[in-house]
Order: sequence, then C-alpha cells, then structure tokens
Amino acid sequence: MPTVEQLKTFFRICVRASNLLRTIELTRYDTRSQRIVVLIGETIEVEILSNGEELIR
Repeated sequence: MPTVEQLKTFFRICVRASNLLRTIELTRYDTRSQRIVVLIGETIEVEILSNGEELIR
C-alpha cells in the first residue's frame, strides 16, 4: 500500500506532467521495493520512494 507521502508526490508529478502536456504512459506500484514507478512520455522515468522522495531518470 502506498504511503501518504508517496501519494502526495505522485499527485504533484501528475500535475507537472499535465502542465507540460506530457502523457503518463505507465504507473506501477512495486510491492517488493515499495516504490511507485511512473513513465512519462517515452523517456522520463520517475521512482517515488516510500518517504515521498522522487528519483528522476
């Protein structure tokens, strides 16, 4: 189950992607690592850690 911090960060990422007119291609919650993974467009990958920090690749 995602944490409140993860959900807040996820919402902010979705709003930013929308404002930049980018599509969110994939969203996944990995139960093993307890991270949310978001693929924006074809090239931007964001991982949201359980404490709400985001890693952009």
